Amino acid sequence: MDIRDVIKQRRTIRKFKQDPIDDDILKDLVDCARLAPSGSNRQPLEFIVVKDKEMCAKVFDNTGWAAYIAPRGTPKEGERPTAYIVILINKARSSKWVDNDVGAAFENILLAAWGLGIGGCIIGSVNKENLRNILNVPEEYDIALAVALGYKAHESFAEDNDDTVKYSMDEQGNFHVPKRPLEKVIHFDRF
Repeated sequence: MDIRDVIKQRRTIRKFKQDPIDDDILKDLVDCARLAPSGSNRQPLEFIVVKDKEMCAKVFDNTGWAAYIAPRGTPKEGERPTAYIVILINKARSSKWVDNDVGAAFENILLAAWGLGIGGCIIGSVNKENLRNILNVPEEYDIALAVALGYKAHESFAEDNDDTVKYSMDEQGNFHVPKRPLEKVIHFDRF
């Protein structure tokens, strides 16, 4: 599949089949994140892969999901992620560009996963102090966010709409995500 197709087809997935993701795939997703651009090549990011069912449950209990459509958008038991990649920031290696590093890393994870038929969701709403304890994260690191992963159990559709930013879920459990039309966001040579 052409990379542009992966980019244009990838959508956030919030409900997952319960099939485990192979360790080699998870390792490869972290490798894709590791190779993302890094401001001043400081490479401040490190990653914790969570795949144990009990650990995944603990991570899940410390995340917030789909605020626009809560509680319907929150995965129920049997729909929850089967793995997480938690992105850490090594404070000693950090720079003013670290947010860009995090964005590039999680996008690489999401795109690589989608190309393998795996859905994902960026979870910025996490209880970082609880996760620090659960995952035994040293104080020299900040937790940036978690990427929830699993084989998708629903569809998600991008729809041109400049009237709202709120996504919705239909009766079949599929998500509809408004995206500003290209004509509204592109400017050539000047505004």
